[in-house]
Amino acid sequence: MKITIWLLIVATLALWTCHIAVAATKHDTAASIVLALQRRWNDAYQQGDVVAMNALLSDDYIITVEDGNTFSKPGYIAHNGNSTVHVNVSKMSDLKIRVHGNTAVVTGAYYEKGTEKGKPYEYHDRLTDVWMNTNGRWQLIVSHYSPGQ
Repeated sequence: MKITIWLLIVATLALWTCHIAVAATKHDTAASIVLALQRRWNDAYQQGDVVAMNALLSDDYIITVEDGNTFSKPGYIAHNGNSTVHVNVSKMSDLKIRVHGNTAVVTGAYYEKGTEKGKPYEYHDRLTDVWMNTNGRWQLIVSHYSPGQ
């Protein structure tokens, strides 16, 4: 009887450990996918790749930029497709990803340098990007960039 109870306890602990390991692997996989997409998003922005931005952004995407203005997906893509804006440097650092089910929140630092209408600009920001997995596809649903220190 004692051996049966002991075996039941060991089996339960083994199953519980496997469940935790599988959950951790799924979390790590999702975080890796989102990190790759975050980098792709940054590259698309810097290169003015409207096609890539269109694919990465959800249809109801909204962004708040440094001056407090907000843009919808079409507005943001049009703004970035503007030939008077030239992004020379676009770097993200200190990225942290928190996955909660089908949602991932990315926080970090952002540095951008370029010219707009011939005038130089430079941003040192903190960022928050929220990604959502819908039907197996991760897309960016909301972004917030605010001036950092």
